Amino acid sequence: MHRSLVEKFKEAFTSVLPITIIVMLLHFTISPMPLGTVVLFITGTILLVIGMGIFTLGADMAIMPIGEFIGASLVKSRKLLIFVIGSFILGVAVTVAEPDLQVLAKQVPSVPDVVLLGSVAIGVGIFLVIALLRILFKMRLSYILLIMYSIVFLVAAFTSPDYLAVAFDSGGVTTGPITVPFILALGMGVSTVRSGKSAEEDSFGLCGISSIGPIIAVLIMGIFFDSSGGGYGFETASTINNLSELLSLYKNGIFVFFKEVTIAFSPIILIFAAYNIFYLKLPKRQIAKIAVGIVYTILGLTIFLTGVNIGFMPAGNYLGNSLASLSYNWILIPLSVLIGFFVVTAEPAVHVLNKQVEDITSGAISKKMMMAGLSLGVGIALALAMIRMMFGISIWFFLLPGYIIALTLTFFVPQIFTAIAFDSGGVASGTMAATFLLPFAIGVASALGGNPMTDAFGIIAMVAMMPLITVQIMGVIYMVKMKRNKDIIDYKEDDTELNDEDDFDIIEY
Repeated sequence: MHRSLVEKFKEAFTSVLPITIIVMLLHFTISPMPLGTVVLFITGTILLVIGMGIFTLGADMAIMPIGEFIGASLVKSRKLLIFVIGSFILGVAVTVAEPDLQVLAKQVPSVPDVVLLGSVAIGVGIFLVIALLRILFKMRLSYILLIMYSIVFLVAAFTSPDYLAVAFDSGGVTTGPITVPFILALGMGVSTVRSGKSAEEDSFGLCGISSIGPIIAVLIMGIFFDSSGGGYGFETASTINNLSELLSLYKNGIFVFFKEVTIAFSPIILIFAAYNIFYLKLPKRQIAKIAVGIVYTILGLTIFLTGVNIGFMPAGNYLGNSLASLSYNWILIPLSVLIGFFVVTAEPAVHVLNKQVEDITSGAISKKMMMAGLSLGVGIALALAMIRMMFGISIWFFLLPGYIIALTLTFFVPQIFTAIAFDSGGVASGTMAATFLLPFAIGVASALGGNPMTDAFGIIAMVAMMPLITVQIMGVIYMVKMKRNKDIIDYKEDDTELNDEDDFDIIEY
């Protein structure tokens, strides 16, 4: 276990290092930050590395096994009603436990947090059931995505423009560090029991379908709630003046986030305990390992969220405001590509997905290959988001053509790439997007004199959309390479057969 933890720390450090270097280079060159903000950022980075390392180890030990065990037991019950109800409850429970959603909930004016959280959780629960039923009844993912996103844009046409960006953002943040490993493992458990030729492909796509539920839920709320009735409530700690303030800030933060994570995670623990008593009946040794993993998960996520919220938020907000205030603020576009390319590597859920993709595809789709596709997609997404804010372009002109391209590609690439792509969109727009990129966009919008509801919000939606395209294009390249290799092998085999025949003729002659 000690060796595994060291490896996780190394992975976390390697992931966070690039974005840390970029922020510090900006600080020492064109956008110097207050000393207190720099201290918060550095200490937050250290906590982020420690938290990510502990969390990913805990996810491997507890979250993924729990999801696989429960998913398998739901299928083995062979009762559709139990399967549907159980899947719905699990979807609601993991969504309520998702910390990224809490960050977004406080930003939506005129809608109480409880109403938003409840609606989004129900949306995820319903669409998780749909995603799991797809596995059971072997439905084609492309058709489901086409139908569901047609409904999304139909509802969006009747919703206030202020809620359009927030709705797509909610779909992105819902699939975060708790939801992703659990839902992926749940799908793996269901598809393994169901087996069949497409079991490998079916284990993916659940996050992609589940993230549609929150979009529809918030869009429907936008029809009934008036955004003008409330103000923008996003707040971040700005800076510190001494060591006492620093220690006090992190002490309070750790306590608050530990309480939130523990309360949010308790439904999952209770559900697993109930399943184990009545259905699973796992050996004590295995239960002990899962219990230790749960402790690691809660502890790691607490440290991670404390570092990201207290350390990264003020730095992101300050940099966005400072860079947008420059006379040459066009530099935001290339810088956003660079930031986006590296910030996705700091997402804990991304590493969980990439590892599972490599394991299930037996290395055919490597972690490096996945990370390249995601990094490219997020980099392009941030550049487009900056262009949108700088020129005041409606998000409709990006989301509609983007999803048309993504949905069209689903009919031309291998299904496993489609499933992984739509999972990747939600995974890439996780904690770092909510706590660094969103404050960064808010700083830019404020400096440009824009409206955060329509300008800053939507950056997570863009981050969630672009990997759908880039990962599927990666699938097209993969398919072309496989075809080329097959043609080369066929040619060599034909050439060998021809030579053998010639040799036979010569001998016979």
